[in-house]
Amino acid sequence: MQNIPLAERLRPTKISEVIGQKHLIGENATLTKQLNQKLIPSIIFWGPPGVGKTTIANLIAKELDRPFYTLSAVNSGVKDVREVIQKASSLGLFGKDIPILFIDEIHRFSKSQQDSLLGAVEKGVITLIGATTENPSFEVISALLSRSQVYVLEHLKKEELLEMLDRAIKEDIHLKEKKITLKETNALLRISGGDARKLLNIFELVVGSQKEDTIEITDKMVMEMSQQNIAAYDKNGEHHYDIISSLIKSIRGNDPNGAVYWLARMIEGGEDVKFIARRLLISASEDIGNANPTALVIANNCFQSVSVIGFPESRIILSQTAIYLACSPKSNASYMAINKAQESVKQTGNLSVPLHLRNAPSKLMKELGYGSNYIYSHDNPNSEQEFLPEQVKGTSFYNPGKNVKENSFREKLKALWKGKYKY
Repeated sequence: MQNIPLAERLRPTKISEVIGQKHLIGENATLTKQLNQKLIPSIIFWGPPGVGKTTIANLIAKELDRPFYTLSAVNSGVKDVREVIQKASSLGLFGKDIPILFIDEIHRFSKSQQDSLLGAVEKGVITLIGATTENPSFEVISALLSRSQVYVLEHLKKEELLEMLDRAIKEDIHLKEKKITLKETNALLRISGGDARKLLNIFELVVGSQKEDTIEITDKMVMEMSQQNIAAYDKNGEHHYDIISSLIKSIRGNDPNGAVYWLARMIEGGEDVKFIARRLLISASEDIGNANPTALVIANNCFQSVSVIGFPESRIILSQTAIYLACSPKSNASYMAINKAQESVKQTGNLSVPLHLRNAPSKLMKELGYGSNYIYSHDNPNSEQEFLPEQVKGTSFYNPGKNVKENSFREKLKALWKGKYKY
């Protein structure tokens, strides 16, 4: 028992003990209702490490009293999948007793491996629960995705992480024998990044380094211990998101040297090339945008290229792209514009579409005024007609960035709209 990690010793034994994810397993939440009805669909759990994907999958099987099979996509192939499906089929179980097959890191399964699951899912031989840290829209085949519900799990909040530490101190068989006081928790929370497993691993490491049974946890103590063991965390993939964050922030900060260094860290760690390329693609739009529209084209070509080339040659393409993005002028104007527009939609709701902008495919719609008074912009480019609902007209969602390309946008928009929008 003493050799079992704290995170494993504290693993919940029923759904009600899970900390966090209340939007899924709280009272009257979607997954809770499905469990109460004793009927769940195939599910893809999408979320960062250490938020409870594996735990919840196990507890679902336990609560429904179903056979539970588990595979890791890292070391399982089509043969392993077929063997599990054959076992499930031989049970002859249907309805409420359909076995659950849990596949961890399902995004690492190839198309053929995912294809091997389809028949069993369609026929109800198994209920699939997949866990992934990657966007399933990119990593899970559409046929499997259409037969599953995607549930997003979130980083744990500060209060939830503190609740987990409190539970560890009070309930763990070893820790409750000590007198532990949490004088400071900022370092623990910051290093964990919302990852419960990482939080408990570091906490156990800090407590285990103290010789006395009376322990006062401070930020200094935590930082000293985590720095000594930083290499071990890297090796185990604990800094996966920290490193990609460092790469993107180096690009955003116009530092190609930082970008290439963090890129090299990911390459040497065996990171999936498509994962890196996807983040570069996002950065090209979020951080560079219309300051240099070509950046998005290059990042997209990078993604397409590494998808068919792979290591080791793809490292050169990734390096070229990261350097280009880092050296490009920066603008987050498009990112800010959609944020502002979405916030407006949330606040104002479904405002009516102005009649002149509506589609009028039928005679009745035309008689009701749909599309009337619309001015065809190609024939009348300076018409200044209204394109927003009455309640939000005149709102500037897009504020061009201060760079050569978007400065030209700003001047054109000023001339076109003559003070209607603030640029």
